Amino acid sequence: MYKSKTLKAIEPQKYLITSAKFCIDTPDIFKNILHNQFLKHKPNYALYRDKSNKDYALGASSFMDVCRDFKTVKSFIHQHVDLAKELNATGVHLTSTQFDRILDAKKSDLEVIISTHTFEEVLLAQELGADAVTYSPIFASPDKGEPKGVEELKELLEICSIPVFALGGIVKTLHVDMIGQTKAYGFASIRYFK
Repeated sequence: MYKSKTLKAIEPQKYLITSAKFCIDTPDIFKNILHNQFLKHKPNYALYRDKSNKDYALGASSFMDVCRDFKTVKSFIHQHVDLAKELNATGVHLTSTQFDRILDAKKSDLEVIISTHTFEEVLLAQELGADAVTYSPIFASPDKGEPKGVEELKELLEICSIPVFALGGIVKTLHVDMIGQTKAYGFASIRYFK
């Protein structure tokens, strides 16, 4: 946790990213698993991300059904601006190749979180009006390249004003505590929320 200017401790926001392991093709099973994850971890944000589902829209719809039961969870759909709007999600989470979609998403009254991996991308997202970014990988994560580390995250947070979710390799309470010692808005993870 970090201290704000009023010296009040601020808990990092929790951003749950769905795992392919519980994105089951059977909607009722998926909803039950996701519902239990929400009860267990109490995320502030949740992202439907499933690269293997043949019926992505059905999976996203099931995800939104669960999110509606948890009024305090902000719901995001991965990559698909039109689907996020159609399902009345809070927003869309864009990939680092979709900076050109930020304006479209904002015009659709969606909050925008975008994946970033460099300081330049974070500053571009801020300039283009994104609401938040994920910055990754902070810790070692399979197939995600060299970890940036907490010190680099701290450097980034000194030069940007956009809310930053730390992402990548956050699998233990120790990692969450380390992120909590920075000015990061929160942390995002798949494996931490299993």
